[in-house]
Amino acid sequence: MNTPKRYTITAALPYTNGPVHIGHLAGVYVPADIYARFQRIRGNDVAYICGSDEHGVPITIKAKKEGVTPQQVVDKYHAMIKASFKEFGISFDNYSRTSAKIHHETASEFFKKLYNDGKFIEETNQQLYDAEANQFLADRFVVGTCPKCGFEESYGDQCENCGTSHNATDLINPKSAITGNTPSLKETKHWFLPLDQYESFLKEWILEGHKEDWKPNVYGQVKSWVDDGLRPRAVTRDLDWGIPVPVEGGEGKVLYVWFDAPIGYISSTKEWAAEKGIDWEPYWKDKDTKLLHFIGKDNIVFHCIIFPSMLKAEGSYVLPENVPANEFLNLEGNKISTSKNWAVWLHEYLEDFPDKQDVLRYTLTANAPESKDNDFTWKDFQARNNNELVAIFGNFINRVVVLTNKYYEGQVPSPATFTDVDEDTLALLKKYPQIISKSIERYRFREALVELMNLARMGNKYLADEEPWKVIKSDPERVQTILFVALQIASGLAILCEPFLPFTAKKLNSILHYSTLDTIATWDEIKTANSLIPAGHQIGKGELLFTKIEDLEVQQQLDKLQASKQANEAANKIVAPQKDTIEFDDFTKLDMRVGTILEATKVPKTKKLLQLKVDVGIDTRMIVSGIAESFSPEEIIGQRVTVLCNLAPRKLRGVESQGMILMTDTPDGKLAFIEPENDSVSNGEQVS
Repeated sequence: MNTPKRYTITAALPYTNGPVHIGHLAGVYVPADIYARFQRIRGNDVAYICGSDEHGVPITIKAKKEGVTPQQVVDKYHAMIKASFKEFGISFDNYSRTSAKIHHETASEFFKKLYNDGKFIEETNQQLYDAEANQFLADRFVVGTCPKCGFEESYGDQCENCGTSHNATDLINPKSAITGNTPSLKETKHWFLPLDQYESFLKEWILEGHKEDWKPNVYGQVKSWVDDGLRPRAVTRDLDWGIPVPVEGGEGKVLYVWFDAPIGYISSTKEWAAEKGIDWEPYWKDKDTKLLHFIGKDNIVFHCIIFPSMLKAEGSYVLPENVPANEFLNLEGNKISTSKNWAVWLHEYLEDFPDKQDVLRYTLTANAPESKDNDFTWKDFQARNNNELVAIFGNFINRVVVLTNKYYEGQVPSPATFTDVDEDTLALLKKYPQIISKSIERYRFREALVELMNLARMGNKYLADEEPWKVIKSDPERVQTILFVALQIASGLAILCEPFLPFTAKKLNSILHYSTLDTIATWDEIKTANSLIPAGHQIGKGELLFTKIEDLEVQQQLDKLQASKQANEAANKIVAPQKDTIEFDDFTKLDMRVGTILEATKVPKTKKLLQLKVDVGIDTRMIVSGIAESFSPEEIIGQRVTVLCNLAPRKLRGVESQGMILMTDTPDGKLAFIEPENDSVSNGEQVS
């Protein structure tokens, strides 16, 4: 037997300034978990590592907003995130935190090693400073216009619109996120990692060494960065929250979070190894170890340029074999936003769907943003569950188990003569481990999941074609073979679904009493085993693997999203300032009269404008009104309205408008006409 391979698998450290949402799961944690589970099943030595990133500037922003300390923020969200991951079945070997003592020690030692080896350059330069707050402004404490794409709400370190990374001093019209003031420039000293000195290394390692095996989105972004020329990157910051700079002159400074955070993978591995009583170093320093970073696309530069340069500078660590970054997941057609509370939070999902972890894992994998941004919708979630998991996977297992209990009291029947169909079906079953493995090893998890479901489809088709419920009357011996073959497929599914659907695998193993077998087939043994579940083995009673999701459950989630959106808009609504003061005589000049719309047509080549013919009593006039998106021309003929008649005429899209229709907003945000209180009011009567 070959010596098991060693894998160190890292998943991006989540910021502890809020809970985890489905975008994080789809982009990082579910694909990483599939890969880690797969390698463990194959018998490989796996360290699946993660932890909370607790030193980012978003932590201090959150603390200021909530009026608490940064430590209180990270303690709250670290506990919530860790518990949610565990309940959701993310199988970390260790989930640590960057506030842990072992991490502070590890990051400090790493910094001092590079410092003592002369790997940093020291520079005194000007940085943005908020005089009112009396502090230098770290990247996320500055917002301004992106110098590359013009996005007006770019952060000081990265533009969320175009993905470009930059320095805070590069921003156009920068503003302090603390006070809103325009910051000044003030001198300060920092240490920098000279990334420009690692350009040739990065070109050889990535651009030449990984052109064929890294995902195009990752390779392309790295190539763009390197081709544009790299610049020294600061590894320290003027802050009071983080790991203190551990050298002389570092007073009042901390390690920059993007120097500190990836070292968290190393310290988390150390913590895990110490608990197991093993050596941590082979997982980071043995050339036979395969290091993999699972991240979102916004972290590509840090994991493919900055962290590898840090590891290269230190000199004793292995470099990542691959960084299979995903794109972003949107929600119901809009970008997921924590600040706008437009998200499906993991802890809330687990409360609303406590027994459906695998349904979300399945949906996020089937619709994973592997090569482009994708969209999560609750209707798709429902359809994936009802039409695929229930109708295909669950239906096949239920039929096999029910028929075996009905005809053979739950004992796997002895097969008689195999037909060509039986032989072909069993031969195809043996191919699926390799088919699925090939996709997983290439980080194509959507493709792998499709193949898993194809196996379930094959099982359904086999039963539908062979019709054991009919054949039992004429050829009961044949039915023994049919159900024996079907149970082999069910056993194959129990093994092969574990990386994707771990809760389902456990439930299916329980139904099949698979763990009671003397010999349990492994993933690779499916390819050669004569039988995965032997004749005479006693299985359990049937139970549903999956249950349907009703329309009401989906509507409740959509209503929750809409309520969240409205609450956020209300909380952040900016009230327009009062206009210039007018005299009472100015107000009395307004001539508002009751009128009736006689005709209505759309203004050509516009979306919003309707041309209205309105009887206002004193005359009939043309008025152009921007209500076409709220009303069709046909539905407003005969509508009673209030008209501002003495407004100076104005041409709109070539049509002279001789007045204004007065409207109001309804509580649900729609437009409504201001009508007279009763129908007896005649056109032309004044409104006061």
